[in-house]
Amino acid sequence: MGQITFAHPNLFFLLILLIPLIAWYILKHKHIQASLQISTLQGFNKHSQHVFDIIRHIPFALRILSIATIITVLARPQAANRLENKLTEGIDIIMALDVSGSMQAMDFTPNRLEAAKSVATEFVSGRQDDKIGLVVFAGESFTQCPLTTDKKVLVNLFNDISLGMLEDGTAIGMGLATAVSRIKDSQAKSKVIILLTDGENNMGDIAPLTAAEIAKTFGIRVYTVGVGTIGMAKVPKQTVFGIQYDYVEAKIDEPTLKSMAEMTGGKYFRATDNEKLASIYEEIDKMEKTKIEIKEYMKRSEEFLPFALLAALLLIAEILIRNTLLRNLP
Repeated sequence: MGQITFAHPNLFFLLILLIPLIAWYILKHKHIQASLQISTLQGFNKHSQHVFDIIRHIPFALRILSIATIITVLARPQAANRLENKLTEGIDIIMALDVSGSMQAMDFTPNRLEAAKSVATEFVSGRQDDKIGLVVFAGESFTQCPLTTDKKVLVNLFNDISLGMLEDGTAIGMGLATAVSRIKDSQAKSKVIILLTDGENNMGDIAPLTAAEIAKTFGIRVYTVGVGTIGMAKVPKQTVFGIQYDYVEAKIDEPTLKSMAEMTGGKYFRATDNEKLASIYEEIDKMEKTKIEIKEYMKRSEEFLPFALLAALLLIAEILIRNTLLRNLP
């Protein structure tokens, strides 16, 4: 059985008529009482009299409940079984994430990499109808997860990302090229790459703009995100004396990242703190919404019979009590 609905819910306004009926009953039994004069009340069981005072109101209560149940029957209770068939154009998204050593800079909380992972997993969790994959890059690039609809697996793979998992450096072109290779054969009508980095391309055999040209050829839209505060950022370094902190300047190749995005029909964003990074992903989420057409099939079945049987039982119970326990003697 599906969710219970009513074909004529306005009939429930008839329940208001029960209020004056109850009020009439109360006033009637308050002012119209039979009396009998006797010399003494000794020998009468007070407890039995109290029980009778309750029992004599049961027929009226049953009558009220039966009327309410009959009104429910007239409102036509129905069980609705709904089937939704979603037809989606589908958006395939590859997220390319920089995991180079500079991503441990602490201008984000707790650092750039962890902030990027946290915001990205929230973005992934909100895109239930899309296939999403993950590429990581530093001095080289690697596919962490191919396109998938299993968001739990993808989130777990995001959590497994750590600094030092790849050779250090920043191969932006290689990261984008790997992402393109993972999404170029997709049959989705919209293909998107979100590339996040905090540096300049200094490694790899493919230039960033060359990789962007390839993405454009396959109709892939690229959103680029530069992360890093404007100015100096604190970076931890392991030394023989323990962890020491140096301050380095964020060197982001913004002109190249802007060109990559514009070339492919995307957009460049600059994130300088956690809040700005979160707002960037929210903006991308709004721009890249999956179009869904819903075909709804509704099957209804009448469910008045249980209520009708209940009303009949209540009326029968009232008649039996009136003619047995509360029968009037001649």
